[in-house]
Amino acid sequence: MNLKTNKTNSANATIKATVTKDQIEQKETQLAQEAAKGMQIAGFRKGKVPAHIVKARYGDKLTEDAKNDALRTIYEQGIEELKLEADQIIGEPNVKKFDETESGDITVEISIATKPEMKIEGYQEFIPDFEKPEVTDEEVKERVEGMLKSSAPIEKIKKARALQKGDFALFDFEGFVDGEAFEGGSAKAYTLEIGSGSFIPGFEDQMIGMKEDEGKDIVVTFPEDYHSKDLAGKEATFKVTLLEIQEKVIPTDIEPETLKKFLPEEESPTKELLEKKVKEQIEAEKLSKIYQEEVKPKFVEALVEKFEIDLPENIVEQEIDMAFRNALPSMGEDEIKKYTTDVDAAKEKREEYRNDAIDSVKLTFIVDELAKKEEIAVDDQEVMQTLYFEALQSGQDPQALIKQYEEQGLLPAVKMAIVEDRLFTKLFNEKK
Repeated sequence: MNLKTNKTNSANATIKATVTKDQIEQKETQLAQEAAKGMQIAGFRKGKVPAHIVKARYGDKLTEDAKNDALRTIYEQGIEELKLEADQIIGEPNVKKFDETESGDITVEISIATKPEMKIEGYQEFIPDFEKPEVTDEEVKERVEGMLKSSAPIEKIKKARALQKGDFALFDFEGFVDGEAFEGGSAKAYTLEIGSGSFIPGFEDQMIGMKEDEGKDIVVTFPEDYHSKDLAGKEATFKVTLLEIQEKVIPTDIEPETLKKFLPEEESPTKELLEKKVKEQIEAEKLSKIYQEEVKPKFVEALVEKFEIDLPENIVEQEIDMAFRNALPSMGEDEIKKYTTDVDAAKEKREEYRNDAIDSVKLTFIVDELAKKEEIAVDDQEVMQTLYFEALQSGQDPQALIKQYEEQGLLPAVKMAIVEDRLFTKLFNEKK
């Protein structure tokens, strides 16, 4: 076997080899002999079947196996000659060429992606300056009042008056379209916060001014994009009876039990401590926004621009492919047809994503290197917890979401996102 290897740079290597027809045939014979040992064919004793009989019966399969075995041997010998360890290799090898000549010889070319050599120093100096956010007393007051409002009990109003925005209406309703009641259009003793925008546009506005025990016909039009196609865009009449007007009773002073509810970890919670915690929370939220919208984009741009590293060609091409595939669903029908049927047009369009793909891959390696330097680590359990809480917040089944991420191979991307977030937060906090 004629084999040559070449390390293009610290991230790319190629293996080229030629396997002769004789070598393939020798491998076929060897495979046939091994198969014959456990084969039983009428007229021959078990294990005594001649190799040529096996080749006659299973020739195509033996040839295919011989070629695959040759490919595997080429790869293993090439890796050994390149002196590459398993943990240096990224992804699967890319067989760029596997051609059979007229003489029966096979020429092979395999490209291999490896972890690039990197020297990332002085990166802290690229973090842009930023102002530490200020939190006013008024912002703290508004946040505390919002917390009190959200936790306040809902009670029937003490003095009779008309329904107004911000009240909670307890009412019965039944909806009709073209004079016919429709499924899911009625309820008894339903509670609705007026002004919350929970119902069809216009519904809550028409309830304002109603009094207890009053009935009213409310006419609204379902939005064109309403989830039920049978109702989308149609006019509906709701017969409404207001049973009771309720309001949230917000305390003027914070009771000890309320403080304990807001500060469960504190043994002796106080109003001053609550305001201090709220101020810290608002500051952290503002700081996070500054990090994400101002500091991170500039820092990332500087990292990608300032540090030169070799990039694995296979990984860049995979990133381009992914970007191209993700863009297809947002294209028009004519574009999708064009790029799925015209190979040259698809190649040309695909190149539009190259620069962004290069930057994305480059940043991934830089972040990975910086995470090692800054000792940022995320274990699999933390990834699962992140997905679990994400599912709970969006009302999904946590186990189903985790399974979906596993099947789509997205868990490494989730881990990388967590690592990146922690890394940048650590670096920016130190800058602060």
